[in-house]
Amino acid sequence: MKRYILSVLMVFSLVVILPSCDSEPEYYPKPRCYPKIEYPERAYQKFTENYCDFTFEYPKYAEVVQDTSYFDSKPIHPCWYDIHYPAYDARIHFSYYEIDKKNTFDKLMKDAHNLAEEHIIRADYIDDFPLRKPNGVSGFVFSIDGPSASPFQFYLTDSTTHFLRGSVYFKTQSRPDSLAPLINLVKEDAMHLINTFEWE
Repeated sequence: MKRYILSVLMVFSLVVILPSCDSEPEYYPKPRCYPKIEYPERAYQKFTENYCDFTFEYPKYAEVVQDTSYFDSKPIHPCWYDIHYPAYDARIHFSYYEIDKKNTFDKLMKDAHNLAEEHIIRADYIDDFPLRKPNGVSGFVFSIDGPSASPFQFYLTDSTTHFLRGSVYFKTQSRPDSLAPLINLVKEDAMHLINTFEWE
């Protein structure tokens, strides 16, 4: 009886296992996907820090972080700061210069153009355009497309006293396809900042 039961179990096992050995499993590639990003509702607040002589509107979902160090020393001017997006680890970095004999308008303008053009090595193209507002604010905007470190840069000036340079950075490897929605979000915020910018 035991032999009979053992024989039946062996035959049953062979019937179940052997067909599965003949066919190979089918593999399907998984589609490439990126994490879902929850976008905040657009809302802005006024920048009123007393260490800068200007104001503008920046997103309520971002924070102002003043720079306290610059290569083991203090920043050149107290009005060096970042607009930080904690949810995306993105920053709009700002550096402010008073136009004087050392930092002439021509020198600062040339430096800003050179810093933007350094990204052409990695960028697909740079779309740049001048801007001039009726309130005495003028400048230049650099929209950089492709896998460059900074996708958006600009400077604002009155050509005689003030010069402010801004640049967008993400603390991650530059992947323009996956970052495109976030890059567009920060670019739109930066343009809102530029459009609401005023000297005090």
